[in-house]
This record gives sequence, C-alpha cells and structure tokens, in this order.
Amino acid sequence: MLVQVAVVDSSANSNIGGQLNSGVNESNLLSGNGTISRNNSGCGYVSSTTKAMAYEPPVSCTTFNILAPIYKRVDQKNQNLRESNFRAVWLSRNQKILNWLLHERSSIICLQEFWVDNEELVHMYQQRLGDAGYVTFQLARTNNRGDGLLTAVLKDHFTILNYRELLFNDCGDRVAQLLHVQLAFPFSQNREGDAQQEFLLVNTHLLFPHDSCLSVARLHQVYKILQHVEQYQRENKLNNASILLCGDWNGSKRGQVYKFLRSQGFVSSYDIAHQYTDSDADSHRWVSHRNHRGNICGVDFILLCNPNKSRKPLKKSWAEAVFGIIKCQLQKASLIENNAFVFLKPGDHGNFLTYSAFCEALRQVNLIGLPYGLTSEETEELWMQADINGNGVVEYEEFKRRVWNSECAELREENCSERTRDSENDTEEEAIGFNVKNAVLFPREAEKGMWPENYSLSDHARLTVVFSPVRMQCSQRGTSL
Repeated sequence: MLVQVAVVDSSANSNIGGQLNSGVNESNLLSGNGTISRNNSGCGYVSSTTKAMAYEPPVSCTTFNILAPIYKRVDQKNQNLRESNFRAVWLSRNQKILNWLLHERSSIICLQEFWVDNEELVHMYQQRLGDAGYVTFQLARTNNRGDGLLTAVLKDHFTILNYRELLFNDCGDRVAQLLHVQLAFPFSQNREGDAQQEFLLVNTHLLFPHDSCLSVARLHQVYKILQHVEQYQRENKLNNASILLCGDWNGSKRGQVYKFLRSQGFVSSYDIAHQYTDSDADSHRWVSHRNHRGNICGVDFILLCNPNKSRKPLKKSWAEAVFGIIKCQLQKASLIENNAFVFLKPGDHGNFLTYSAFCEALRQVNLIGLPYGLTSEETEELWMQADINGNGVVEYEEFKRRVWNSECAELREENCSERTRDSENDTEEEAIGFNVKNAVLFPREAEKGMWPENYSLSDHARLTVVFSPVRMQCSQRGTSL
C-alpha cells in the first residue's frame, strides 16, 4: 500500500538567528528526582545520576501543545468567544510560555497549535528563540486552519542537514515536520570516528478522535509519517539512524496508534524514564491533557526508536492495527468472538466469510464508505491478509487468528553487538543511539494523573525528556514497506 503525501523539501522558512552571545549561558539541570534547578555551567540539561554527562553533552527535547488562541475558549456560556479576541490576554500567556521554554533551554523544542496566522505572535517567537540561539521552522496546517507547528533547534548543539514538510491533505488538514539532524559536538565514545552522528526528528499533531470512526484516519496519518521516514532513510542510507517522534498524538497508550508505533520499535521516553509498562495499570499513572470535554488523559509523547530496535514490515503492522480497530468496533456493538463472526458472514452460507460480506460489515461499523475510511485498495489488502490459505473465503479459524486475536505486539530490543548474523551478507555499522536519562511533565500534578485547576498556560502539559548519546553496533539491514 502506498499512501500519498505531499512533501516539501525546503528550509526556506527557517529563521536563522544571530550568533550566540559570547560568555557563559545560563542553563538548567534536571536532577535525579525530576526537579529543575539553575546552573551556570553552560552544558544544558544533565542527569545528576550519570557521570558520563560530564563528557557527553546530553540531548534534551521538549514537546508542548501551546493551545492556539483561536481555540482557547474564554467564556463557557459563549463558546464562540475565543482568546484571540483579546490581544493582551493571549500575548501575556504566550510570553509566559516563552519564558518557561527559554528558562528550560531544551536543545530541541517542538510546539503544536502554534498560531501561524498571527504575525505579531510569530515574530515574537522567532525573535526570542533566535536571540537565544535557536533556528526555527514553522509549518501551517493546510486549508488555512490558522495554526500549525513550530520546531526550534539549538544551533550550537546540532547541524540541520535537511528539512521536509509533510502535508497529509486529509480530513483534519494535518501536517508534520521532518528534520535530518547531526550532532554538532564530537562524540568521545565514537572510538573509530565513523559512526553516524545523525538522527531524524519529527514534530506532528494528530487528528482528535471526535468519534471512533476517525480511528482509521488517525492511523493513516501515522502510517504516512513512518512511510516517509522509511523512504527518507533508504534514500539517504540512514537505516541505522535513531528516530524521535514528538508531538500531540491525541490518543493514549491504550489506542491502536500507540500500539502500531510500539510494533515499529518505538518506546515512550517518559514511560522508560519512570519504568512504566504498557499495562492497563500503568496507562493511567500520568496525564498530559484536559480536553474540551473535561476528560484528562496522556496524549503527548516523545517516542524513541533506536537503531538496535527490530521493526516489523510497515504494511504488516498497519494491517494488524486496522484489524484491532475492526475488533474494537465489533466489541462496541456488544459482539463477542463467535457472535462477531456470525455478524460478519452472510446468513447461513456456511462457516465462512465472503469478501462482499466483509465489505458490508465494515460499512456497517463505519470503516468504509466515508471520506476518511478505508480505501478499496486497503480493504482488498486486509482481505488478502485475513484469507490465510488463499481460497477466497475466510473461515472461522482464520477470523480468530487474523482479526480477533491480532495484536500490534511490541518487538524485543536486540543487543546488536552480541547477536548472531543471519547471513554472511550482513555488515556491522557503528551508529549513535540514545539512552533515556530523565523525563518530567509540567505541571507536576500531571505526573500523578491529576490536573490542577489553577494551571492556565495551556490545556496540555509540557513534556521534557533528557537523552544521552551512546554508540551502538548494528547490522546494516533495510526495512520493508
């Protein structure tokens, strides 16, 4: 399956600020217990628990949905009244946001719901971030939605090798930014001096699941991102480059989007730092968003895929995720395994499912027949995977295996330096990966699964993760679409 996405390969909208001021820069320390303190060492974020940080400058990343003023409601009785009508209010709030960002001074900042249509706000962010030594890239959502993305990177930490814009042109007018980044400092662990000191960074904001029928559209958006990342890796021989996916995913760890990403080797940096698992018990330990319905949930992630992570073929993972959505829709109709199969198959035509009945069932649960549903090509591909023996129908056992019991299972991490090569054609390469050192959410109550009533910077928490670069020996292997 080839998903079309418009790509702009350009750095024309970057804001290359002036040179960094000479002298010592104030920076922050992220201590072992996650608190932020001031420091004048100029080394940025460090973990007090890791001595290696004295030799290797850490990489810190912040993702933050800053709630565009055009969306921020200021009167519950008049839902059409927005903060954008009151300049002094939105200006003050965004000045405070910038104060916090510059106080933390993460090496990478990824913002969502950035009000790209307001020249005054855009200029304020570009000027203050540029003066602080950041290069910035902004991208508006399609169809003049008013908001978009902003990514800022510290120039003395990284060199930007390439920048691409991904325009999904879908029902949510969503977009993504892809940056090809190189570490600007020499890596002392790189004994041979030939390791790829490069990684890929993505900033995005997925569609909000206003109803369960949009699950496929959200999965499409992630598929487009990963498909383009894989294509970029092949074109630039970056199969062993680490990948950071940052942003507001508008979905929790229990959703199919997260499970899909886990099956592709990605891990939630915050959960790694706090030793949380993907279990139901750990899925509610932290939150990062109170949505317009008043619900609190964890939807903001910095997802890491290191080069020593196995990755399933992308198309296979996508199919498993869609089968999971189908199962979820059937369960919402109060159908258990056997009843679900009866619902799918036509009448009393034997203990099997035909393709036409399969399509009709998908239509009844709103997964096809809608602009944001499955295409006919995608439906055919799902059918081919469900029909394991290729006899043109899906028997009950095939239904159980492919649809009802399908899981986007995570893949185990491999120790590339110790694994046995599968063939003599495999070659070993040295690559740079990242260890998660620490991660914090602000406001701090979010780390306990609570949302403070007096928090007004945004309806999202700010997530900051600290990584330390490490060298890895990995086999040179391509990935498959």
